[in-house]
Amino acid sequence: MESVINIAIEYQDIFLAGIKITIIISLLACLFGLLLGIILAFMKLSKYKILRWIAVAYVEIVRGTPILVQIALVFFGLPVLGVEFPHFEVLGVDFERLSAGVFALILNSGAYQCEIVRSGIQAVPKGQLEAALSLGFARWKAMLHIVMPQAIKHILPVIGNEFVTLIKESSQVSVIGIADLMYTATTIQGISFQAFPPLIIIAIYYFILTFIMSQALRLFEKDLQCRTTKG
Repeated sequence: MESVINIAIEYQDIFLAGIKITIIISLLACLFGLLLGIILAFMKLSKYKILRWIAVAYVEIVRGTPILVQIALVFFGLPVLGVEFPHFEVLGVDFERLSAGVFALILNSGAYQCEIVRSGIQAVPKGQLEAALSLGFARWKAMLHIVMPQAIKHILPVIGNEFVTLIKESSQVSVIGIADLMYTATTIQGISFQAFPPLIIIAIYYFILTFIMSQALRLFEKDLQCRTTKG
């Protein structure tokens, strides 16, 4: 126990830097994953079969393969196809590696958020869309201005859960050398010559991050329910 406390204090700057990178990666993946998820959800709900097939195939492939494999495919596979991320340092991290890791998480999260958005849209009574169409709205305008604002109350709490999941899943990007919280444990293991204490410390940090986020989500859901009831 003493060694855990000593290492936590001695290398706190390294741990805090790793926490910062973990939060940034998770936020970017969640936000851009949501944009991708909205596009995919609209495709799955489209009247055009080809768009539905593409969206379904994408979601099934992404959800059916390990995220670690997806990260490796993006990092090692894209350069083979001639797609390379810029190579410079940002926030003390190689931008090429950071971009590849975030991009892989976006692709992964987008597939899951697609189902979240689709479920939220389908929770809105169909009559709302039909009424908008009968008033002369284009389908995409009806979805954007009538359906989506009502679907948001169903979507947002689940998106929050996805963010909590991403905080944990972001640890996988350490395999391509991104200095996130998981990577800091490996670094400190090499410096301190102690394998176990750094892992205990990052486990505590991950728990704190996810616990705070989970509690914030509960408060948000209660507030949302109160607003909905009053409305």
